[in-house]
Amino acid sequence: MRDMSIIFLFIDGVGLAAAGADNPLTTAPMPLLQQLLGGPLVHEHTQRHERLLLAAIDATLGVDGLPQSGTGQTALLAGVNAAVLHGRHQPHFPPTALRPLLAQRSIFRRVVDGGARATFANLFGARYWEALAARRIRRSASVIAAEGAGLRFRDEHDYAAGMAVPWDITGDLTLTRSTPLLPIEPPTAGAWLARLAVDHELVFFETFLTDLAGHGRLSIDTAAALVRIDGLIGGVLATMQPHDTLLLTSDHGNLESISAPAHTRNPVPLLVVGADTDRFAHVASIIDIADVVVAAVVAPVA
Repeated sequence: MRDMSIIFLFIDGVGLAAAGADNPLTTAPMPLLQQLLGGPLVHEHTQRHERLLLAAIDATLGVDGLPQSGTGQTALLAGVNAAVLHGRHQPHFPPTALRPLLAQRSIFRRVVDGGARATFANLFGARYWEALAARRIRRSASVIAAEGAGLRFRDEHDYAAGMAVPWDITGDLTLTRSTPLLPIEPPTAGAWLARLAVDHELVFFETFLTDLAGHGRLSIDTAAALVRIDGLIGGVLATMQPHDTLLLTSDHGNLESISAPAHTRNPVPLLVVGADTDRFAHVASIIDIADVVVAAVVAPVA
């Protein structure tokens, strides 16, 4: 195994667009990212340096229509053109016919099969599994991929030990009143993710906060959601080891356009910070990311 780790932040529903009045990222209160990039998370600040890369990568997959989560997340996690295989963009959940493929060749499965250690850092409470059993919800792409790799799902005990992060980052939207667990600050959540990298070559965390805020489906607004993302990134960068790498990307655009009634066809950001930045320099599409991550964390056979 390589002496490095990738901390993979999947941030749902964030495109990379030009600065302007239509783009909330232009004025979002994200001081950490603004300092890192020399300005906001917009297309004008794409750049490449020794330990920093911000690129605009394709999420349309060469298919007409608006990119969607089901096929986009399958493409991101399995490294296949799910929209072409399915014949269209699929919202919400992976197409049924592609779920075996996702389970078999996901980034998690390939990392584990290669002898490295991967972990899904999200908190999964008892209510999630109860809702799944009652068929009130369906498995997301990440859950299908994690099950296919035999990964352990982290629970409230992990959260209490600082080893699991809620999808909303702080937990104030997800922790129930019946639990003694208290919310955390975004930098704390980021620090927990970075600490998981001590024992894992791949640490994966996903949040739907941005996509839901973009659709107006949360009790917090877009600006508040982005404050959490900025704090999360800051916590990771302040805590991760010099040989580690932070990777952030998305599955489709949404939040970056106020005027768009749904998703967008904008490219999505590929933000890479740390030791292995150069490896991602030629990534052009969300399809490319899985192969690059696997090559980075799985040691070559001698």
